[in-house]
Amino acid sequence: MQVTETLKDGLKRGYAITVTADELDAKVNEKLTEAQPEIEMKGFRKGKVPLALLKKQFGQRMLGEAMQEAVDGAMNQHFEETGDRPAAQPEVKMTNEDWKEGDDVNVEMTYEALPEIPEVDLKAIKLERMVVKAEESAVDDALKSLAESAQDFEDRDEGAAAEDGDQVVFDFVGKVDGEAFEGGSAEDYPLVVGSGSFIPGFEEQLVGVKAGEEKAVTVTFPEDYGAEHLAGKDAVFDCTVKAVKKPVAAEINDDLAKKYGADDLQALKDQIRERVEGEYAGAARAVTKRALLDELDKQVSFELPESLVEAEAKQIAHQLWHEENPDVQGHDHPEIEPTDEHKTLAERRVRLGLLLAELGQKAEVTVTDQEMTQAVMAQARQYPGQERQFFEFVQQNPQMQQQLRAPIFEDKVIDYIFELAEVTEKETTKDALEKAVEALDDE
Repeated sequence: MQVTETLKDGLKRGYAITVTADELDAKVNEKLTEAQPEIEMKGFRKGKVPLALLKKQFGQRMLGEAMQEAVDGAMNQHFEETGDRPAAQPEVKMTNEDWKEGDDVNVEMTYEALPEIPEVDLKAIKLERMVVKAEESAVDDALKSLAESAQDFEDRDEGAAAEDGDQVVFDFVGKVDGEAFEGGSAEDYPLVVGSGSFIPGFEEQLVGVKAGEEKAVTVTFPEDYGAEHLAGKDAVFDCTVKAVKKPVAAEINDDLAKKYGADDLQALKDQIRERVEGEYAGAARAVTKRALLDELDKQVSFELPESLVEAEAKQIAHQLWHEENPDVQGHDHPEIEPTDEHKTLAERRVRLGLLLAELGQKAEVTVTDQEMTQAVMAQARQYPGQERQFFEFVQQNPQMQQQLRAPIFEDKVIDYIFELAEVTEKETTKDALEKAVEALDDE
């Protein structure tokens, strides 16, 4: 087997690989010898079929496998000896397309090698982390929101008309073609007007009703309604209003706290404060992360694989185009050509991606099975009722697994760098943090 360099231009590499006919023949004999003990053939005991006969019957089939294994072996040996790491799957093709049995196999392999990543003194990096304490007003606003969510209803003044958001307590009997239908009746049913829980057009007709009033509500069942015998049919609901109630926010006290699983009001406030400050910390981390990436981008410079930059630029251009054209859901549109701005951003992403990957590898950063499972579960929640199918899709799709693994790996590498870098905390305000976060989107 012979490997000859044909191209070395920057990170681009090219090699001619020759696998001789004798090497292929030896490989086929090796595979047949391995299989011989398990082969049975008429006229011979198991494992006693002559090699020459096996070769005559199975040699052609084994030849393709032997050829692939020989080329793969040559490639693996090349990467072990040179230390090259291809940026993407190498392109491999036979150059003697008129090949026939007994000929040598000539293969051309081309790829872009990953560059050497320069060392970075992570301990010399200086960063600032914004710290924001939860203001009492933020805690109070959250409490008010919880009280509104836990709202109750109380009777409106006698003779008051129902408004949007009120609760109407009523009896009803639904009829189609004058006949009551199964499941279309109820007594003392509490319906919040505007909640969207009834057939479209029903709740709007309850606005203005009063306690003691009778009202016929006319609606049309949707064409895709679950009960086929009602889909698309006109219906009349004879309603008798029992009560009209206005929403009343729950009182902010220990009882409210217990509704949300806290021992008392103070404990609920502490939980809210912790949650709010956790949200602030998450936003502050994003700001510090951007500052870190900017600093790393300034410190390192190395040649980038053109194929990675080109692919990243196309992805950026495609993503931004869809953000600007939200009405286009599919990918049936003209090819989006990356601009110089897209290419510049792509170069930054590829450079930082390679650097973080190198740092993570040296620090032996890994993504655990538990972390992957949590990521898959979080993603699966976006597909209610189809969680099992999503899990199976991820299991069978290595590319999807990598998409889920990559951000986890990056965050763990970032945390590793934060531990080594000099990070000072600076207490600031919510407004200052919000402006810093907004600035991230502007860049």
